[in-house]
Amino acid sequence: MHDTFLRLFPGCTSQEFDGRCRVVIENVSPEIDGGCFPAKGVEGQRVRVEGDVFVDGADMLRSELLVRIEGESGWEIVPMEETGNDRWSASFTPCSVGRHEYTIRAWVDHFGTWRRGLGKKVDAKQNVTLDLEIGALLVDAAAGRASSADAKKLRSFAAAMRAKSPSKGVVAALDSDLLLLVGKYPDRSLASLYQKNLPLQVDCRKAGFSAWYEFFPRSWSSVPGKHGTLRDCMEAVPFIAGMGFDVIYLPPVHPIGTTKRKGKNNALVAQPGEPGSCWAIGSPEGGHKSLHPELGTMEDFTSFVAAAGEAGISVALDIAFQCSPDHPWVKEHPDWFRWRPDGTVQFAENPPKKYEDILPIDFETADWQNLWTELKSVFLFWIDKGVTIFRVDNPHTKAFGFWQWAIASIQEECPEALFLAEAFTRPKLMARLGKAGFSQSYSYFTWRNTKEELQEYMEELTSEPLRHIMRANFWPNTPDILHEELQTGGRPKFIIRLVLSATLSSNYGMYGPAYELCEHLPSAPGKEEYLDSEKYEIREWDLDRPGNIRAEITRINRIRRDNPAMHETANISFVRIEDSPGHEHEWLMGYVKRTADDSNVVLTVVNLDHRRVRSGWMRFPLEQFGLSHEHSFSVEDLFSGMKYEWNGEWNFVELNPAAMPAHIFRVTFG
Repeated sequence: MHDTFLRLFPGCTSQEFDGRCRVVIENVSPEIDGGCFPAKGVEGQRVRVEGDVFVDGADMLRSELLVRIEGESGWEIVPMEETGNDRWSASFTPCSVGRHEYTIRAWVDHFGTWRRGLGKKVDAKQNVTLDLEIGALLVDAAAGRASSADAKKLRSFAAAMRAKSPSKGVVAALDSDLLLLVGKYPDRSLASLYQKNLPLQVDCRKAGFSAWYEFFPRSWSSVPGKHGTLRDCMEAVPFIAGMGFDVIYLPPVHPIGTTKRKGKNNALVAQPGEPGSCWAIGSPEGGHKSLHPELGTMEDFTSFVAAAGEAGISVALDIAFQCSPDHPWVKEHPDWFRWRPDGTVQFAENPPKKYEDILPIDFETADWQNLWTELKSVFLFWIDKGVTIFRVDNPHTKAFGFWQWAIASIQEECPEALFLAEAFTRPKLMARLGKAGFSQSYSYFTWRNTKEELQEYMEELTSEPLRHIMRANFWPNTPDILHEELQTGGRPKFIIRLVLSATLSSNYGMYGPAYELCEHLPSAPGKEEYLDSEKYEIREWDLDRPGNIRAEITRINRIRRDNPAMHETANISFVRIEDSPGHEHEWLMGYVKRTADDSNVVLTVVNLDHRRVRSGWMRFPLEQFGLSHEHSFSVEDLFSGMKYEWNGEWNFVELNPAAMPAHIFRVTFG
């Protein structure tokens, strides 16, 4: 028996196993790769756990979710409810940042099973004298587990169940107060416990809800043509805060190499005075732990972070683990790079793009342990300067094992640290980065443009298991990406993509001022690169240029902040819009977001066509709210302030992209 036991029940010893524990617990969600990786949670945001829980025969069950901060001894207990087909669920709200764990416990509810059977026998007018005695014994047992006051009440119920009059005994046995009392003191002696404690990484609130604004400090000088400083950037903080952003993301702030420095519009040779790409990190002035001298001093940097914090904004830094040929690491640690037979290192490539000014790091170096330690120390250096959010450049080109180790160990020291993966790569690689610990990820949103593409992509992101692995951050543009739609769609298309990114996802960002000024010229036809890109030169921006969409951005960020339904991504459901009876509209797309208690419901309708007025009939899913198809309700357009009374599920919508290509309605049920 011993050999068979070990084979059939791996992970248990014969002393731990009790064959009388009959309840089966399986298919728990979220559970990422058998518990090898943590699911993702957000401080203050509800986490839902589900599992299949069942037992042989027809006995009733009780099930509960156990939750605790990792390392603590006691569990928080949350009762679970059956949702159908032996599926049980419960939710909890983590109140602290850091690693948590959870599991499920379940047992046969003998009292509940007995009570159900008693009711059936009473209805069938059968003799229940013996049944009442069996029930009284179960109540006696509960009294033995109860506090003194409740034990007295339970014994009183047991005595009433043993009364000479069976009818009085039945009344006592089926009393709802007795059911509640016995339920307070369950018999868990033969409870089944799920075989694993599953990990949950709870991140700070900005992991789940944030609005990012990226800009190049080099272009924010008050003197035309002069390199901007961090002191200059402090003047930009009120401007960015006024638009409603809560994360300022800075491209790399380190010294820039001169070897193979890129010139204007990615020219292979820089002209005198051209600043080069800030992603070509490192010079004799320092590397990843140094500040570009033209940006100012480290004191200027910490002052900038503090000024942003006073405005409610977190500063995110770009961490790009690559080196200019002039980086100190190239001389100090030559074995961290892969040298070719001619004595050179192959520059970085992402065909057809070539980065002649960048050397990639070799993660197969024999000195990998020292490499890992040094790279981790880069994050810790900037955390010490007040930065806890990092946008990581091309993490999919570095070892996954490194990220898993580095992020976990950094978050042990700084639980509020967040990491955004800039990885436009294959889906499985992006998912693996999420498993490895990245708090957020860039996404394919930029290249999802039709209604079908957008809805299909949202379904993918919000389905299991991806919703527990990868938090998407939607960007309509980046310094590297000017999509064809923005090149040709004019101001209406910029607003359309803004609305989509900000309302589909709870996390979104933009590269400005290029976006609010509707910059649309590419470096060449068919290219997604910006003409006169800030990556290679200092730009002068007229922030009040006619045609800008700063007011629309500000309005959307306020709408997002004021409506809790928009603080999550997975709480989305799409609505049907028809341009003729039975025919789905190609251009109008609508979707609902709602809080768990339905106290806030937001309906967004977007015209994806930037050229033409589009109209149609939209079906609002009243049945999802327990309402009839004829129910009347109110909607308020949070852009215009206009209010409408809608009668029933079908209502007419029309959007003119030249005026405003979207409605964002707050829904109120009468």
